[in-house]
Amino acid sequence: MSGLNLAQQEAVNYLHGPCLVLAGAGSGKTRVITHKIARLIQAGLAAKRIAAITFTNKAASEMRERAKGLIGREAKDVVICTFHALGVRLLRQDGASLGLKPQFSILDSDDVVSILKDAGGTTDAATARQWQWAISLWKNMGLNAAQAEAQAKDDNERVTARIMARYEERLAAFHSVDFDDLIGLPLKLLRDHEDVRAKWQQAMGHVLVDEYQDTNATQYELLKLMVGERGRFTAVGDDDQSIYGWRGATLDNLRKLPVDYPQLKVIKLEQNYRSTSAILRAANNVIQPNPKLFPKTLFSELGEGEPVRVVDCDNEEHEAERAVARFQSIRAAGAGKDWKDFAVLYRANHQARVFEQALRKAQIPYKVSGGQSFFDRAEIRDLCAWLRLWVNNDDDPAFLRAVTTPKRGIGHQTLASLGTFASQYKLSLFESLFSSSLGSVLNARAVGSLHEFGRYVNDLEYRARHTEGAEAARAFITDWLKDIGYEKHLYDSEDSEKLAASRWTNVLEFCDWMAKRCGGEIDDASGANIASEKKTLLEVAQTISLLSTISEREQDQNVVTLSTLHASKGLEWPHVVLAGCNEGLLPFKLDDDNGKAGQANEGILQKLQEERRLMYVGITRAQRSLAVSWVKRRKKGREVVAGVPSRFIAEMALDKATVKEDPREKLRALRAEFAARKAQADGAAAAGV
Repeated sequence: MSGLNLAQQEAVNYLHGPCLVLAGAGSGKTRVITHKIARLIQAGLAAKRIAAITFTNKAASEMRERAKGLIGREAKDVVICTFHALGVRLLRQDGASLGLKPQFSILDSDDVVSILKDAGGTTDAATARQWQWAISLWKNMGLNAAQAEAQAKDDNERVTARIMARYEERLAAFHSVDFDDLIGLPLKLLRDHEDVRAKWQQAMGHVLVDEYQDTNATQYELLKLMVGERGRFTAVGDDDQSIYGWRGATLDNLRKLPVDYPQLKVIKLEQNYRSTSAILRAANNVIQPNPKLFPKTLFSELGEGEPVRVVDCDNEEHEAERAVARFQSIRAAGAGKDWKDFAVLYRANHQARVFEQALRKAQIPYKVSGGQSFFDRAEIRDLCAWLRLWVNNDDDPAFLRAVTTPKRGIGHQTLASLGTFASQYKLSLFESLFSSSLGSVLNARAVGSLHEFGRYVNDLEYRARHTEGAEAARAFITDWLKDIGYEKHLYDSEDSEKLAASRWTNVLEFCDWMAKRCGGEIDDASGANIASEKKTLLEVAQTISLLSTISEREQDQNVVTLSTLHASKGLEWPHVVLAGCNEGLLPFKLDDDNGKAGQANEGILQKLQEERRLMYVGITRAQRSLAVSWVKRRKKGREVVAGVPSRFIAEMALDKATVKEDPREKLRALRAEFAARKAQADGAAAAGV
């Protein structure tokens, strides 16, 4: 318990009932969760009966490492994973009760769009993505296609609900699920099957939920069924940091807790260990106008620190130049040693471009957070399609990608005929390969090619099932890539040899990463903590769709971070520039033409409150210094319009929380820096002479 303040100690020691820990930004919530895991074990609860649920693989990995440092080897038995990984665990073990086979596939976003285009009879990906968003929101609200159609507001929603019904039929046929199903189906499983529910409630002695304010309606219902009436859980969250309403997160889950669990213990963590008092005062002032479910005020013992600066700029380019100049000045003064100490945060992705240009011009290294995931690269998606097909032969999207990449003499006409045949007899494409009737629609040569491919996949699946350990997996994958000629395929399909070489390097990195997982050198993203435990290649392939990043190597890069405010949540930097604080950007445009006037006003108010929470999140990312910038003229489409400073800037400006930055002072600092560098260079030259 050493190093914990009184509120943290109270949260850690409360073991026997439902507990809500209101953890303000930077108040040490991860420390509370890991210490509570240790305290539960100390109190006699078996480690395997403790589950800690997070929202990202990265957060789960960090929590696992901290728990390992605190409680040692027992940490490997604690279930530390994401909500979706927990859903996979439930469905792999008990999904048969829903008619789902254990080797079901998890479809990624592109697969979903492809199936929706087919279900909706369109070739337009943008339309299919609109359907995808609507269906995802309905699923997060716990609605199926029939329920969605029953409450549809207009013809557009009714059409989308009917497409959703066809989409659900296809998922069932493919023995596949999408990411929303990883919450919705476990909920259905526990709700409709009493024996399964009793089994999991017995298995879960205490459940800890991180970032509780980000849960949606389905996740809350799943949590309730997991913990049962005893309510042995600890929810850790902050209503002031709820910024994911657009993807279904709801503060209603916080409102419901005291109602559903009258014996709920509420503990507030208000001491911030991250930011100076000046920064926290600005944050407290900004969030003050929002209605409070559980009022709290953050405080810091790190000292007053620098005043928060407000920087007004002529336009976006000027804003980027001033951010770069600020970083250079802070670094020259010795306050920021490494480039990784600096970050620029903004509301929307398109704002990154001018900052990238300014940083490149100044020869400052940077990364854009939330860029293309390793698993979004075409070459990695190719290989993952093969892995998915080994795991689940009924995965039609994976089949189509694998059979055509690299090309193996099986053309589009053959595949079209195979697809028609499969639909007619209600078979998966892979099942159709070996049908005795296939010869009635395809010639002998085409059937022979398909049979050869089917036998090859079956052989690979058998060998992958019996390949265990890093070295064996590495040898297997190397031989397989040579067999299918994948390196040649990359070089043949790229005009640039340099680009082909880069893609092949990605493939080799992926192979090495897979091999390390088989050897137990990397924890499994499903939350099964397999350090030092070997797995077969097929077992590793089963978790592949859950992984969002191949490694966390970006953390160690000494570069400036450019990030959206949403992507910055959970992170921190010594020096932050919060850019684009203009009306229409932050808060984002608030116009709402839907529904009646009263409903529209209510919708605008809720949006404004979420935007204010987003500003609060941005402010509380800063540790030592914060600059908030806005532009006097900004681009809006093809026009240039007058910029209006965000209302949030005025809300911050109380007491000494905010100081307007004087450009002349900045110029003097830059001149002094230039003179110092020149003197240093002259001195070095003289010494050399």
